[in-house]
Amino acid sequence: MYLGQKFVIPIGSLVLALLLWLFVVSEKEYNLILDLPLEARNLSAQMAHKEEVPSYASIKIRGTGRNLFKSILLKNYAGFKLVLDLEGISEEYEFNLNEYFEKYPRKVVLPLNYNLSFVEVIHPNRVKISLDEYQVKKVPIISNLHITPSPGYVLVGDIKFNPKMIEVAGPKEEIALINHVQTYHDTIERISTNFKSRKKVFSTQTLVEYNPTHVEVSLDIQQISEKIIVDIPVIINNIPDKIRVFPSPQTVSLTVIGGLQMIASLKPEEIQVKISFNDWSSSKQFYEPNVDLPPGILDWKDLSPKSLEIAVARELK
Repeated sequence: MYLGQKFVIPIGSLVLALLLWLFVVSEKEYNLILDLPLEARNLSAQMAHKEEVPSYASIKIRGTGRNLFKSILLKNYAGFKLVLDLEGISEEYEFNLNEYFEKYPRKVVLPLNYNLSFVEVIHPNRVKISLDEYQVKKVPIISNLHITPSPGYVLVGDIKFNPKMIEVAGPKEEIALINHVQTYHDTIERISTNFKSRKKVFSTQTLVEYNPTHVEVSLDIQQISEKIIVDIPVIINNIPDKIRVFPSPQTVSLTVIGGLQMIASLKPEEIQVKISFNDWSSSKQFYEPNVDLPPGILDWKDLSPKSLEIAVARELK
């Protein structure tokens, strides 16, 4: 078995080389099917493709064996292509490719020094062009990033993008459906310092252009710390007309938990300690307030005092 294979492989290679040699050196003409780029030109600046145009078409060409072999090797570099002229097309038009290239033979671009001739289009026979009004608008970016800081650290604030808006351009129908764009999904783990990176904008629509295609992502990563905030004013909500209300005490203190740099600059007025007058009752003496923290603060604890009194008086006429 092994001995047979040992002889078959060299014989097969010799036959292939002989056929290839005959094909290359032969001056006899042959037909060859090639896939060539299909290029749609002269699209109006006010219009955009509503449907994709095929990128390639299979055509049959004729030439000597030598020139056809050269075409196979160099077709990607020698400027071979098929051109469709879209000038004057307003919305829809269907090209019958064989009729079109027979009428406009110069739209089949074959290098002159190759001495090749166009025979026919094999596939596709027809190409439908559908156009729509070209539209441009700006939309916000939504993060598709999963951020996990190292233990003892926290992401402060939102993920920041630069630029904040992305320009999308394309057919009016498609652009109307786009309200935002996303970054590609990514996971960023165990970070303990500020982070910057360029991320690509996620897109599945081939007819829509994105500008820019990448955005800069910035993350503010801070060490988790605690700080006591004093003299936080107490707010009484929902006070009826002609009623005066006094909390006792008028200020409280508590401990906030969050990013080190953020809580270092936190002011008492940025924290809201609130009691609703709707909860007031003449038979109730003490009230526990609600605490609203500014965005980015993780938590709070150790409110002092934990409950407050409310003094109520009517305004004098």
